Amino acid sequence: MTDLAPQELRVIAAVADARGFSAAARDLGMTQSAVSHSVRTSERRIGAVLFERGRRGATPTPAGDVVAAHARRILRLLDVMGTEARGIAAGPGGTDTVSGPLRIAAFRSAALHLLPPALERLTARHPGVEPVVRMVREVGRGTAGEVLDGRADLAVATIGTTSPVEPGLVGGVLLEEEYSLVHPAGHSAPRTLPLVDWDENCTSYTRDWWAAQSWIPRATVQAEDDGAVLSMVSRGLGMAIMPGLSLYGAPDGIRITALGPDRPTRSIGYLTTPEQARSLAVRALIRELRAERGGAAVSDSRKSD
Repeated sequence: MTDLAPQELRVIAAVADARGFSAAARDLGMTQSAVSHSVRTSERRIGAVLFERGRRGATPTPAGDVVAAHARRILRLLDVMGTEARGIAAGPGGTDTVSGPLRIAAFRSAALHLLPPALERLTARHPGVEPVVRMVREVGRGTAGEVLDGRADLAVATIGTTSPVEPGLVGGVLLEEEYSLVHPAGHSAPRTLPLVDWDENCTSYTRDWWAAQSWIPRATVQAEDDGAVLSMVSRGLGMAIMPGLSLYGAPDGIRITALGPDRPTRSIGYLTTPEQARSLAVRALIRELRAERGGAAVSDSRKSD
């Protein structure tokens, strides 16, 4: 039998998160021996070793990573089940069925400019909702990985042909961002400037367009943050090619120039699990995000054709 009790799932998730039995025991208020016994029992029932034990703690095996992700997602669904059931049982005028923590993963520009107005409307309609937003760099598994691993209920992510929806997730496009040339204001030949780039940008380019542009040099400055790129451009250190959300609140001293009719774009959307997509809080947030997409186009007096 592979049936595990919720407490056994909590132990697995805690050990995976803490990377150790002692730390997990402290987090759970248990003894280390009880945590070790629970993990051994779970491994025996599942039929796989979940953690590599060593002097430095406990590292999840590939099977352990998968089981821990499922454990987090199952435990989260149990929490949602209880919250929604209590709200329904309270009846009209009772507890709002859309309530409790709502865990969201978003990359920086989405967390700064797309999420806040949607969350403002969501919490006004449902005061019991408690948004918990984590900013996650959109590299590697990015925000989608947070949902797959059970650490977030919904992700705001780049999706589309170059970033397909991960198996096991569902989602939809919220807006299409245009890329623009960003350069120091007043420069007579901005395309001759060095390129300032950042790690997240490269995964979102329309690759055919990028490869066909002989005027784009290899990046001479590589940053980890799009805000740092804008600051460097404003200081005259180079030019950049950036998507619309990153250009909100751009510093003085820059000019935003369109890249023409064949300019690249990227799709911004939401991702969640099929189970969470049916939860009331996630559905309510998706409605607000869809309502927000109409106002997401960049409008700036420094933008030129």
